[in-house]
Amino acid sequence: MVLSLQLGSLIAPAYACGCGAMVVDRNSTVSVDRETSVVDWDGTTEQIVMQLTVRGNAPDAAWIMPVPHRATVKLGDASLFSDLRALTAPVTETRHYFWPREKDWPFGGSGHGSGDGAAAPSAGAPVQVVGRERLGPFDVARLAATDPAALENWLSENGFELPDRLAGALRPYVEQKWEYVAVRLAPQESGGALRGTLDPLRLKFASDRLVYPMRLSKLATTAQSLGLYVLADHRMEPRGTIGGLPPEVTYADRFDPAEEAYPALEAMTGGKPVFVTAIDQSFPRPSQIDGDHELRATAADTPYRTVRYRDELLTVGPMPAWVLSLLGVVAVAAAVLLLTARARRRRPVLPPPPVTVPPPLVR
Repeated sequence: MVLSLQLGSLIAPAYACGCGAMVVDRNSTVSVDRETSVVDWDGTTEQIVMQLTVRGNAPDAAWIMPVPHRATVKLGDASLFSDLRALTAPVTETRHYFWPREKDWPFGGSGHGSGDGAAAPSAGAPVQVVGRERLGPFDVARLAATDPAALENWLSENGFELPDRLAGALRPYVEQKWEYVAVRLAPQESGGALRGTLDPLRLKFASDRLVYPMRLSKLATTAQSLGLYVLADHRMEPRGTIGGLPPEVTYADRFDPAEEAYPALEAMTGGKPVFVTAIDQSFPRPSQIDGDHELRATAADTPYRTVRYRDELLTVGPMPAWVLSLLGVVAVAAAVLLLTARARRRRPVLPPPPVTVPPPLVR
């Protein structure tokens, strides 16, 4: 399962997403505060459910998603994301410390201390429209292209205006014969603007490897953050950093629907036990991104969960333990002094030894 955070416009860049590109009219602005993507992979089929939270004054926008094979597109279940957040949430544990710190008494404070696959299109037409649907607020076009220039022209003629550098970034996908999902985002009400959390979209396509498209994010001009929730048979890890900092695992454990009640997640997996791996990665320099994420099984399915510690001053009831300890030391010292004084008073006073006078000398 894959969760991708912080995407945005490539025309007026603020953020970029880890799996595609967002474009708007030159006279409009839109920023995507959050993109959440959930990916399920069973070894032959990959599913991606994505949800966008947007704001701005754009009446519509376009979002491009490359996929390795023919994809079907449907509306997804928003409760899936709630299930994932609850399942992988960090746990909080309390750590106690003995001596008072800056915010504790007597320094201050109160005594407590303060991570369907289908065949590829024929090589005839440079752009082939394999499907187009209206799904909630989305106008979805599913495309296959053999020429990046033709793809750019088709998108432009159909209201999907792309900047030049995005057209160039699509070329590697065209050369690998990937297909594309072009999504026009529009508000439900006429004359409105794109704002808030949109309905999730669900993509499904054939794939013999777990791949997460990241190449288009190299167009971003600000640092990027990617969160991946990987749902597969084993604990998963990226094969490389693809130009970012080393990925960090924040959660890894097996999920069994028979033991934990997460209905939307159970529906996503078909009721089968799976291993969930959550990975965070930062890209301080997006221009260094050099490929797509490929994920593989780790050597062992070692569980892991992020723990957040809450430090508290050790107390005994309402009293800090260090105060009781000092009082105990004082009490022991006082008792020792008292016992010593009593022992001295009770000790008998011995008379001085008799003075012995030597006998006189006899001549």
